[in-house]
Amino acid sequence: MKFGIIKERKNPPDRRVVFSPSELLLVKKQFPNADFKVESSDIRVFTDAEYIEKGFEVSDNMDDCDVLLGVKEVPVEALIPNKKYFFFSHTIKKQAYNRKLLQACIDKNIDLYDHETVVNEKNTRLIGFGRYAGIVGAYNGIRAFGLKFELFSLPKAETLPNQDALISQLKKPFLPPIKIVLSGKGKVAFGAKEMLDGMKIKEVSVSDYLSKTYTYPVYTMIDVQDYNRHQSGIEFNKAEFYSNPEHFTSNFERFTTVSDIFMAGHFYGNGAPEILTQNMLATPNCKIKVVADISCDIDGPIACTLRASTIANPNYGYLPSEHKEVDMFHPSAIVVMAVDNLPCELPKDASEGFGEMFLEHVIPAFFNEDTSGVLSRAKITENGKLTTRFAYLQDYLDNQN
Repeated sequence: MKFGIIKERKNPPDRRVVFSPSELLLVKKQFPNADFKVESSDIRVFTDAEYIEKGFEVSDNMDDCDVLLGVKEVPVEALIPNKKYFFFSHTIKKQAYNRKLLQACIDKNIDLYDHETVVNEKNTRLIGFGRYAGIVGAYNGIRAFGLKFELFSLPKAETLPNQDALISQLKKPFLPPIKIVLSGKGKVAFGAKEMLDGMKIKEVSVSDYLSKTYTYPVYTMIDVQDYNRHQSGIEFNKAEFYSNPEHFTSNFERFTTVSDIFMAGHFYGNGAPEILTQNMLATPNCKIKVVADISCDIDGPIACTLRASTIANPNYGYLPSEHKEVDMFHPSAIVVMAVDNLPCELPKDASEGFGEMFLEHVIPAFFNEDTSGVLSRAKITENGKLTTRFAYLQDYLDNQN
């Protein structure tokens, strides 16, 4: 079986790749029957020469490959018919902007596998860049705080080579005794936690965070039961929250009155209550100065996330009294960092980490008849139509307006 590592063609340019040159050697060692060709790229974090040095063919022609591996969406005109493709298609939530891409995969008889749909039997995701979003997002949040109050000026994450370099930069400034609340218990949140721990910021319990004052910076890590309550006042039940989120409301305001920075690393499910509302932000006792919205759901649970920001311009100001964007240095502005492609700022680390997961969870399925079902669960299109698992997308495709 021949795999192709394709060039990333989406703008803005993405320097990540599924496999680094060194990891391709590991794949070959474990699966001698796997052949690889690398599409020439002038933007990839690993150069063509690095792949050639490891003995891999680099070419502009990928027609002889069976499975094509990419990161971001492939432009419709670049799709090769009758192939198997792996990339983040951003279609499974019926994203309107990629409807034509999904239709093109059907029209071109492409077997589309989405990295986001690579899950185990319990429907838990197995691969992704979430950890690296958390790593860069936490760095950007601290950086935004320093810029806002002119305490320190950290270099942009994209100018630094790896996570260790980010942590080294974060250890330099002296932080006042701020409080940081970090939401989530998944890969994104734990990536952010790695950075806070790397800075030697002390983690404290939720109860201590809410009730005590400190002479040094601290953070707490919260999950859904910490910032939601049942509308009837009965005891919180996580199972009910996930099955009937409409019965719950946010009580995140108890964190807004004591927190300086909010790092949002949670997963937000459809129908769940807003977390940080416009009213919470506009109250006089709201202390939040920076919101690092790593999850970056636009028009979602964080009222001040009016739009996604960019790597080039990661921060903007939010004026709570008028619910509008202003300059981040406006005296009443909360700084919002809402970059939606954070792992792109750490392309080498992110690519290497992703490749390790892809080798562990996906590549074996091509050579063991997919005994774990990972490929069958991940496949969105096959034989010119949606698979049964993703048949719910048919109305999305039919709505071609």
